[in-house]
Amino acid sequence: MDRTELVCIGHITHDKVVTPRQVVHMAGGTAFYFSNAVSKLDLRYKLFTALAPADMPSVYDLQASGIDVTVLPSAHTVFFENIYSGNQDHRTQRVVRQADPFSAAQFAGVDAGFFHLGPLLSGDIPVALIRALAEKGKVSLDAQGYLREVKNQNVLAIDWCDKIEALRHIHTLKVNEHEMAVLTGQKDVRTSAMILADWGVKEVVITLGSMGSVVYDGESFFTIPAYIPTTSVVDATGCGDTYMAGYLYQRIKGAAIQEAGEFAAAMATLKIEGSGPFTGTKDDVLALLSSRKATVCP
Repeated sequence: MDRTELVCIGHITHDKVVTPRQVVHMAGGTAFYFSNAVSKLDLRYKLFTALAPADMPSVYDLQASGIDVTVLPSAHTVFFENIYSGNQDHRTQRVVRQADPFSAAQFAGVDAGFFHLGPLLSGDIPVALIRALAEKGKVSLDAQGYLREVKNQNVLAIDWCDKIEALRHIHTLKVNEHEMAVLTGQKDVRTSAMILADWGVKEVVITLGSMGSVVYDGESFFTIPAYIPTTSVVDATGCGDTYMAGYLYQRIKGAAIQEAGEFAAAMATLKIEGSGPFTGTKDDVLALLSSRKATVCP
């Protein structure tokens, strides 16, 4: 049997979004958006998640898209409540329930070339699991969850106390500009990237929103443009997850960093033009790249 090329580990969430006009319930989380994007690409892929039985319909939807999903036991599903005022830039976020954390023992028999980890909260994925996976394949990490702590259902910003121990096992690290600054104490992108590389990360991916992204491999910096949407920005949720799906896909298939980054950026642009997860195709991404749309570079 062919070896699994990519495994994602992360909780699918139950998101409640409250605005002055409506209340919407939907699935979410890194695992959800990442998996939907990967389902459009030709990879041997598996998702491992954990959620309560009542939220299994979100898993059935992924399986209907051809995703191989293993659901690990959990008493609860991660339940995020996002409350927006009339000003959409102002959000109050609460975590009503948390899912059970993952453990190294649960993945003793799981093998893959690449593992992508999508923790949403600081206790989701212990360092012991990162260390165990790194002995089997390359580990990719979206660091956002390690910088969130829940107290009395409120989400608090924290530093990651185990970062030095954990990051030496990480091949590819994805952070945004804010997360980068929290981890390194530096606001300069290149300085931060070099610090993260000194801590052991092989490829540092720093996303900068509409200003593009930067990748550092310990020797060279790669400047990745942000492709301008042809329509208005509809929904930015999950753009970073979509970017990483495209980036890892290309790297696994042998693409160089610059090519992988540009493919990832184009994929994220297509996602931002619509609501919900990525619904395009690889051909759509390639068409955008060949059209040479005007870009903004970091």
